Amino acid sequence: MRLFVVLTSYLKKHRFKTIVFCILGLLYAFCLPKVLFPTPTSTIVESKEGELLGALIAADGQWRFPTLDSIPPKFEQCILQFEDEYFYRHPGFNPISMFNAFKSNLKSKRIVRGGSTITQQVIRLSRKGKKRSYFEKLIELILATRLEIRDSKADILRTYVSQAPFGGNVVGLEAAAWRYFNVAPTKLSWGQSALLAVLPNAPSLLYPGKNSKILFEKRNRLLKKLHDADIIDEITYSLAIEEEIPTRPRELPQLAPHLLQSLAQKHPGERIRTSVDLRIQELARETVRRHHALQLQNDVHNMAVLILDVETKRVLSYIGNTETSKAHHKDVDIIKAPRSTGSVLKPFLYMAMLDAGELLPETLLPDVPTTIGNYQPKNFTLEYLGAVSAKSALAKSLNIPAVRMFNRYGTSRFYDVLQSFPISHINKGADYYGLSLILGGAEGS
Repeated sequence: MRLFVVLTSYLKKHRFKTIVFCILGLLYAFCLPKVLFPTPTSTIVESKEGELLGALIAADGQWRFPTLDSIPPKFEQCILQFEDEYFYRHPGFNPISMFNAFKSNLKSKRIVRGGSTITQQVIRLSRKGKKRSYFEKLIELILATRLEIRDSKADILRTYVSQAPFGGNVVGLEAAAWRYFNVAPTKLSWGQSALLAVLPNAPSLLYPGKNSKILFEKRNRLLKKLHDADIIDEITYSLAIEEEIPTRPRELPQLAPHLLQSLAQKHPGERIRTSVDLRIQELARETVRRHHALQLQNDVHNMAVLILDVETKRVLSYIGNTETSKAHHKDVDIIKAPRSTGSVLKPFLYMAMLDAGELLPETLLPDVPTTIGNYQPKNFTLEYLGAVSAKSALAKSLNIPAVRMFNRYGTSRFYDVLQSFPISHINKGADYYGLSLILGGAEGS
């Protein structure tokens, strides 16, 4: 009670100071944006095993993957040793580093050293490259301490690794690992990890293919530091410094380009784990490639494969087209594109008539020359079998029994049955299609 009285008395006596302190406290509490990086990300499609099937560049033209769930241990060691050894021990800024940087800059009469921690660098990146000045440093310092209060060290490091520039239009570790080494971040070697760790330090000056000698020396100095700190042994160090520097960015895997485009329309900028089995997908791609090469002589350029698990209905392989040329519409996803239904609808008609009690498997159907109005259907073989059972007519995909049954069942009635199934594009009404509907007179997908 006495403490309350003393506190009340103090607040009344120092009302102005109290108001200023409260305002500053509120400004500090709300100075940090809820979302530091409202930037678009690449759409990523993965197999069920987590392997990369393909990626689309972000809407702003950057290769920027969604934030990583975790950082590979090798790269974490490299980035901490190069950028911020005391990351897990400071409150967002390092007074000793800042003092040394200030002394060096004062001596050189220009900014030659930053002294920023990783937390401060996250803030600087989020502020879109504001001009470097001591006032800007003060703002970064305040925001960095606020970020340390709000987010965990692990979250801050993940944010930095996912948003740091790696040269050109490559942003973030995962995009850099794929663009420069064509591997997932978890599969980077010590040499590769060290090289990527030094890139964010000067991304506009250093990137593979430019200033390779400087990049080589910076990487090897970091590897020496790792060796001296007993993070890597002598053999690992010797092998790492012999690794080559990439000379140019590489193409990302495109193992399911049509699936990627399809999913990107519904989930832009997201990481999507699919049910696609990588082994089956690669086998199917090879099969399509082989058949495409064989069929080119017959002027056949397009092919699609969709493999499903019949029990779970999950997609195991999705190949929307061959790797043909633009002239032959390689970008068209044949799996989803509307095309003639062919004989696909015949089983639906048999099913509808069985359900209605108008047909039995052994019911005899006439397979004879037939004319209905001006329509004269023919079998694919141009032959007639006379009387055939319903199940035999279906198994042999005979056209004439199907058309006669369709005429008997009713086009409008069957059209209504089809509307209960998720078959796209068959939407122009029964009269538009007529009897040809059962033989592929409609386009669907």
